[in-house]
Amino acid sequence: MLGAAALRYHLRGPIVPLLAAPPATGELKSSLESLARKTWTHPINGTAFHYSAGSLERFYYRARKAQDPVSALRPQQRCDKGHRRQLSEQLRDAIKVQYHKHPGWTIQLHVDNLEALCRQHPELQPMSSYSTVRRYLKSQGWHRIRGLSQQRPGAIQAAERRARVEVRSYEASYNDQLWHLDYHVGSRDIVTASGERKRPQLLGIIDDHSRLICHMQWYLDQSAYSLTHGFCQALQKRCLPRALMTDNGSAMKSAEFTGGLLRLGIQHDFTQAYSPEQNAKIETVWGSVEGRFMALLENINQLDLDTLNELTQLWVEQEYNQRYHREITAKPIDRYCQERRVGRECPGSDTLRQAFQRTETRRQRKSDGTIRVAQIRFEIPSRYRQLNVIRVRFAQWDLSHVQLMDPGSDTPLCRLYPLDKHANADGARRVREPIDESGAAIDTTTGSAHRDDDELPALVRQWQRDFAATGLPPAYVKPIDKESTSDE
Repeated sequence: MLGAAALRYHLRGPIVPLLAAPPATGELKSSLESLARKTWTHPINGTAFHYSAGSLERFYYRARKAQDPVSALRPQQRCDKGHRRQLSEQLRDAIKVQYHKHPGWTIQLHVDNLEALCRQHPELQPMSSYSTVRRYLKSQGWHRIRGLSQQRPGAIQAAERRARVEVRSYEASYNDQLWHLDYHVGSRDIVTASGERKRPQLLGIIDDHSRLICHMQWYLDQSAYSLTHGFCQALQKRCLPRALMTDNGSAMKSAEFTGGLLRLGIQHDFTQAYSPEQNAKIETVWGSVEGRFMALLENINQLDLDTLNELTQLWVEQEYNQRYHREITAKPIDRYCQERRVGRECPGSDTLRQAFQRTETRRQRKSDGTIRVAQIRFEIPSRYRQLNVIRVRFAQWDLSHVQLMDPGSDTPLCRLYPLDKHANADGARRVREPIDESGAAIDTTTGSAHRDDDELPALVRQWQRDFAATGLPPAYVKPIDKESTSDE
């Protein structure tokens, strides 16, 4: 079949002179024979070839009779195109079943298994050729899927989803609208302070719109503490993003990290299982890390974690964020600074530390007023002795900041401290603190105060209970005491 270049060559070479200056009557045959003796060069592969007189005659009459010579000389499609005459319906079904069971097979392996299947089941014969099977697989969009060695339900489901739903590239409209976070296992070991060799893991966070690396840091694990430690640095370097996309790792799904994102107002999006292409913007960065950055350190024999992190920060800020990015046709730092940003101001370190904590409930021991957190007993102040269920907030890696939370407003009430049995052995005891100044007890079911007063009639108390059940705000607001305010 002739391409567009060869078609233009036919018109410009042998046919155009005949159409522009038609030969006289009786001289067409001699003109065609003269052109057939010439040597022509193929416009695509450069090989020499000859036209026969019969072919030139067909080209000439076809172009002269047509209104559009280009369309007249264009090759026509075969009449049997799209028809699979050598593939029976039973064989097509067998190919379909075999492909969905083994999408990682090569075409030759499919053909070899089909031949063995046809010998075992004569109703599938005749067996088609390799080219026929290849064209059929290609026409159905059944390409070889590499890397599906794990026959887990999640991997199979992800492969079926990719085959059913189309894959499209995307990009956020503004800076800080979406961040991507992921881990990368390094290609070489480092030497720790204890003299051990360990494989470091790189935490990377990148902005979707500008491709700016917000933060990168090497750690020795993928724990929730390492994740929170690195992510808080990205927040303090840049700002609070609107959304964050991660995979389904255990650290990303920890209560501390997910709870912190929720308290900071950051939407947390997870990628589909076994679908790293959804987080491709951060995945492609690892190629630059190994191809450029780690390649520069190949002659450094003894590499420790501190040195690796220091050099990584230099590479991120001095090269990657400053290099021209072909996808966005700009430098990441320029696009981040010049275009609109929708992020929010990052709070202080104390607020971030309190945000990335988990919230759990414990039951207070009435005997000594303690609760157990991570196998450690903490004392509850006596003014909260009436609470049966204690709501606490803490991080598993930092039990020095365990806080007692108000179940109604979810605000910290006080800080809890571990039980010191040796200090309590001296026999000195504090006087019980009053529950509150008015002597009211706290209702553990609603978190509100009620007076243990029998002066109100039963009907009035019923009104109070019914109104509290509606959840409406109070019927009035107390006025400000001007006299007490002026005295102060």
